[in-house]
Amino acid sequence: MRTDNTTLINGGNMININEVLETNKMIEQENLDVRTITLGISLLDCADPDLNELNRKIYDKITTVAKDLVATGNKIQREYGIPIVNKRISITPISLVGASACKTSEDYVTIAKTLDKAAKTVGVNFIGGYSALVSKAMSVSDKLLIKSIPMALSQTERVCSSVNVGSTKTGIDMNAVKLVGEIIKETAEYTKEKDSIGCAKLVVFCNAPDDNPFMAGAFHGVTEGDAVINVGVSGPGVVKVALESVRGADFETLCETIKKTAFKITRVGQLVAQEASRLLDIPFGIIDLSLAPTPAIGDSVAEILQEIGLEYVGAPGTTAALALLNDQVKKGGVMASSYVGGLSGAFIPISEDQGMIDAVEAGALTIEKLEAMTCVCSVGLDMIAIPGDTKATTISGIIADEMAIGMINQKTTAVRIIPVVGKNIGDRVEFGGLLGYAPVMKVNPFSCDAFINRGGRIPAPIHSFKN
Repeated sequence: MRTDNTTLINGGNMININEVLETNKMIEQENLDVRTITLGISLLDCADPDLNELNRKIYDKITTVAKDLVATGNKIQREYGIPIVNKRISITPISLVGASACKTSEDYVTIAKTLDKAAKTVGVNFIGGYSALVSKAMSVSDKLLIKSIPMALSQTERVCSSVNVGSTKTGIDMNAVKLVGEIIKETAEYTKEKDSIGCAKLVVFCNAPDDNPFMAGAFHGVTEGDAVINVGVSGPGVVKVALESVRGADFETLCETIKKTAFKITRVGQLVAQEASRLLDIPFGIIDLSLAPTPAIGDSVAEILQEIGLEYVGAPGTTAALALLNDQVKKGGVMASSYVGGLSGAFIPISEDQGMIDAVEAGALTIEKLEAMTCVCSVGLDMIAIPGDTKATTISGIIADEMAIGMINQKTTAVRIIPVVGKNIGDRVEFGGLLGYAPVMKVNPFSCDAFINRGGRIPAPIHSFKN
């Protein structure tokens, strides 16, 4: 680890290494880490009407631009002593890149395999952007890609997929919502031998950000440049320990403590992002402030909410506590970096957070309560296992509800839901690694078939008209 007083300068920002040294205790005892360095790569210049040539261009560009990503991340980790858990890649939504070459869903699957091969070559664990943006309507290319998702995710290991089906500006494409519900069911079936894990690599969005570094929803938006470095920091354990020191204090003290802690966490991410940008000679994009839990003990967003004063997540007061946490993290983080973006809030996945799992198993937390919580945090219904016999229309209805929250509230919402084939309410599903395990949750049994089958588009809300 460097212990001199080196100051890194990037775009006018100055960070003294002493700021990082202050965080040693957070790193060693409280699970502070940089969750991901994500390299965004534009593939727009790879477009080609010849499928073989398209695949060659995609592979060559990714393996050229990202060839030093993993080595650079490892070097920064060694030099500064900051754990960097993942090095990942996001790419231009493939439905745009493959439109002229892909005439069948099987054609798109060849691109998925190329992406998987490129990710393996450069050593990243995930590559995101096998995606379609269909918030208003689906093109022929979009439909082909969406229909290819079950095959693509069952035949690859590192490819992640997302579909943006709504936005505040355009409304919700209910034709896409219906189709994606069917695709999630199909993906579960295709990967049933591994507890339907393909669905864990598929996210449905409203108001998807162009610069999200977190998987499975990352893609390199068309508003981005040729390449960019985006970093996701995470420190739920750090926040929890900080709050233990002010247990019983008033809300003002609570908020100040969260803000100060978020500031320190974000400065670590800023340092890593700037150093990665310098070493790779690729522009720094954004820091994502999200508190992202892992199955590790002491690395839980739910435990923060319990420290704030809840017996379990799901108890009365949960939504208010989460709103407070999310807001204070943002307020502290934006003072630590000039470029904050992505999702930037508290993640509330079930399988990746032991405290959330405990709340479900205690009967304190339901899907309906989770939906209410997503009104005030930056993401949505995440890593939720449901019975394998849940109907596609019911899944589409859950997605539609979550998309409506995002559309009306002018925020990002998402759904990553897993109908586990052969599993029923109360069963446990083991996904492994950072994905953890999840209890299978109850789904409302009443039908929304007639609503989902109407077809068409839910219009944008009145407050979207701001021109």
